[in-house]
Amino acid sequence: MDEAEPPRRQSLGFLLLYALASAGGAIAYVPFLTLLLPARMAELAGANDVQWLGYLTFFGALAASTAGILFGWLSDRTGGRRLWVGAGLVLTIFLLLAMPLAHDMATLMSLIIAWQFALNMILGPLAAWAGDVVPDEQKGLLGGLLALSPALGAWSGAIVTLPGITGFGERLSVIAAMVAAAVLPALVLGRPRAFPELMRSEASEERKVTKPAARMWLARLLVQIAEAALFAYLYFWFRSIDPAMGDNEKAGIFSVALTVAVPVALLAGRWADRNDRPFAPLVVTAIVSAAGLVGMALAADPTSAKFAYLVFGITTTAFLSLHAGQTLRILPRAKYRGRDLGIFNLANTMPSLIMPWLTLSLVPGFGFSALFLLLAGLTAVAVLLLATMPRRA
Repeated sequence: MDEAEPPRRQSLGFLLLYALASAGGAIAYVPFLTLLLPARMAELAGANDVQWLGYLTFFGALAASTAGILFGWLSDRTGGRRLWVGAGLVLTIFLLLAMPLAHDMATLMSLIIAWQFALNMILGPLAAWAGDVVPDEQKGLLGGLLALSPALGAWSGAIVTLPGITGFGERLSVIAAMVAAAVLPALVLGRPRAFPELMRSEASEERKVTKPAARMWLARLLVQIAEAALFAYLYFWFRSIDPAMGDNEKAGIFSVALTVAVPVALLAGRWADRNDRPFAPLVVTAIVSAAGLVGMALAADPTSAKFAYLVFGITTTAFLSLHAGQTLRILPRAKYRGRDLGIFNLANTMPSLIMPWLTLSLVPGFGFSALFLLLAGLTAVAVLLLATMPRRA
């Protein structure tokens, strides 16, 4: 290689800082939405907490979807991803610390919708920043590193619920500090190598994007529906299988799946980079994920149920992380990258609107087994979509 030619690989140091910053989003929303917010809603809404949860789910998903597109587009127009991420970080922390000031559900919901906008001011431009500086040869590694996000999100939930940390406001302060510690290093210390070819938007790329992007979007939507259903109803399914299973054991199984997914995704991502097979790990992890769902549908005892869930949880987490990295490969238009990723992010927010209807229509009459078999079928469709992708989309 000519010494004057820029390096073909992004520095590992920046990739690690970027992965930590990306995990900051999960640290912000996982413990807040799954642990702190439900308890706060029970205090403020009383018997109407389920109704208010429905409102928050719907309007929160709407806010996240809109903000992802808006701030991705604004970062395209201004050309400064870092500035938007920094502004989003400040607003996210400010709104987290303001949550204890809400003493009624209407005020709390207003703050949460504003917080969703602020959080996606971080996440939208941050996702586009990776597209600007990570070459295709490292997108598998990038996807593997992104598996740290759900794992760190789960671990942060364990931290904020430690016995010494009490009270809604104190726990939110800890979350805010962890988010800042995750995001700031990339903003302050991140000095990525430039890859001018990643910033070009040639006319030939307009035709290149459409079909692969549609396949990738639909495949993610189908798998994300399954992941969202298990995220929301895992507690109730385990309770139906083993009424004696404690909350600590349920949380432990969930954390094990997310933790084991990190090395699995890293190994698969590195293999994809070295063998120039970007979509093969997606196909394999989706196949195993579908098998895990079938195993969950057929599980007749707690041991087989736990094993089947671990198979599903590990491979689905790896799939979603690797998919996020390879999505940047099929959305190459630099001048629209943030906006396009915002639109693509609808595959992450729409399942929260679709999944409740699937669950309510199947579980009461047919049980969880019917739901898991349907989700396995949807995941199998994702396998077909990805298995027929051209090797170089």
